[in-house]
Amino acid sequence: MAADTPSDFRPMLEAGLAALRLDPAHAPRLLAYLALLVRWNGAYNLTAIRDPREMVTKHLLDSLAMHAHVAPLAAAGSALADLGTGAGLPGIPLAIVTPGLRVTLVESAGKKARFMRQAVRELGLADVRVAESRIEALDEPGAYAAITARALATIPLILELGGHLLAGDGVLLAMKGAYPADELARLPAGWVMRSSEPLQVPGLDAERHLVIIGRS
Repeated sequence: MAADTPSDFRPMLEAGLAALRLDPAHAPRLLAYLALLVRWNGAYNLTAIRDPREMVTKHLLDSLAMHAHVAPLAAAGSALADLGTGAGLPGIPLAIVTPGLRVTLVESAGKKARFMRQAVRELGLADVRVAESRIEALDEPGAYAAITARALATIPLILELGGHLLAGDGVLLAMKGAYPADELARLPAGWVMRSSEPLQVPGLDAERHLVIIGRS
C-alpha cells in the first residue's frame, strides 16, 4: 500500500479549519506547504515529526489556533516577527490564512532559511520575508507590532533576545503548552502579562495557552 500523502488529509484539515472558524478554502495552500515540508524534511531534517497526519494537527492546526490574535495586525497593516521559526511555524500557516499579514520569519539555520525561501516563492506569499539571522542580531528595533515564538525558549529569554524588535505598544504572543507560571514569575523588569487564554487545537488532546506580554 502506498504511503499517505499530504493531500489525503484534506478532509481532516478542512474540518480543523472549520472548528477554528477559518475558511476551509485555505486547505489547498496549507497542504501545498505541508507537501513541501514533507519532501524537504527527508533530506534537511526540518522537523522531528515525520507523519503527515501528525503534521496536520501538531504543525498546521496548532499554529493556526492563535489566528484570532494576529488577524487584527493584518487589518491594521502591522507586522509580525516569528522568532526561531524553524520551518516557518507558525508564521507561514498564519500568513496563508491571513491575507495582508506582513510576516518576517527569523531563523539562523541556513537549511531552514533556504526551505522557507522556497516555500514563500512557491506559495506566492508576497507579504512574507525570511530573515536569516540570530534573533538578537536582527537590527530592526521597534519594527513590529507583535512577535511570536513557538517551542523556542522561555518567555524571559524570548524577551531578552527579541524584545528590541517590538514597537512601544507591541506585544509578545507566546505559544505555550501548560500555563507557564514559573516563566511569568521571572519576567524581566519593564514587562508585564497582559492576558493569557487557553487555546483549543482540533484533534489535539493537550494543553495549549497563548500568553500575551507587553511593556509595563
